[in-house]
Amino acid sequence: MIDLLVAGGGPAGLATAIHAALAGLRAVVVEPRAAPVDKACGEGLMPGGVAALRAMGVTLQGHPLAGIDYIGPTARVRADFAHTRGLGVRRTALHAALAERAADLGVPVIAAKLDDLRQDEHGVEAAGLRARWLVAADGLHSPIRARLRLGLPDRRPSRYGLRRHFHVAPWSDHVEVHWSAAGEAYVTPVSDDLVGVAILSTRRMSYDDHLAAFPTLLPKLTGEPATAVRGAGPLRQRVRARVAGRVLLVGDAAGYTDALTGEGLCLAVRCAQALVGCLVEDRAGDYEHAWRRLSRTHRLLTGALLEAARRQSTARLVVPAAARLPWLFTAVVRALA
Repeated sequence: MIDLLVAGGGPAGLATAIHAALAGLRAVVVEPRAAPVDKACGEGLMPGGVAALRAMGVTLQGHPLAGIDYIGPTARVRADFAHTRGLGVRRTALHAALAERAADLGVPVIAAKLDDLRQDEHGVEAAGLRARWLVAADGLHSPIRARLRLGLPDRRPSRYGLRRHFHVAPWSDHVEVHWSAAGEAYVTPVSDDLVGVAILSTRRMSYDDHLAAFPTLLPKLTGEPATAVRGAGPLRQRVRARVAGRVLLVGDAAGYTDALTGEGLCLAVRCAQALVGCLVEDRAGDYEHAWRRLSRTHRLLTGALLEAARRQSTARLVVPAAARLPWLFTAVVRALA
């Protein structure tokens, strides 16, 4: 019997399958799309995410990142990572590297949709296969999570993300976060001649209209757009539990606060490792506690920043406040990194 059936062949699903294979479990990934798959995301990996991926044997190529730079209309503050660097990596390159590592470990990837799901006390049946456990790594709007009724309503204003790349040489080795009353723009260098610009906002406007809210950023985007605009959202996803019988949720499917602090991939990889560890020890129920422990810093700090960002009166104060307390800003960046 298969030990682990993974629904979703994105980074979270592949990371789960890789950790399972490294632990001696037999994992099978079900994913209808061929790798690599592009997605709207900031593409900046924190140092912890880079280290976690390399520990799995994943080979990464990208642009080194030295830290985070917050930029507002009247103030600016920069923090460097403590000892190691992050990495700006195209989403497609990251996905391809994970898929290559999974293939090297002999993890099968079945091109199919997981439309059926049945479970009993001994295992799960889906996509014509039977496994001891099923991991739902099927994304922000997880169909499996919805089928199991694990989602919770969220009455706060919805946030959305848009991303596009530009043919221009990076002008900084930091991820720049430009703040305005309309939202935030994240500038991430991903190669020597390409930068990605992701925008997060509650406002439903075109990408170009959003860019107009960042007059200090626009003059730097002198190159032609390199990719089409991709979108994602609503970003915040509340989940009442990460374990339902023999089904476990990981990655965005397990719940998502916001992309504001940029450590989603690192968190997904670490939670995937914890999930596999719980299954190896036959203590699946412990995964809920492990997820909450691993995500606590992210949820608290991202939640606090998100609360400030959603009100214009406080959003304009974020960068000036950080600039007045640079030591605190550096401590927060390093805690998240």
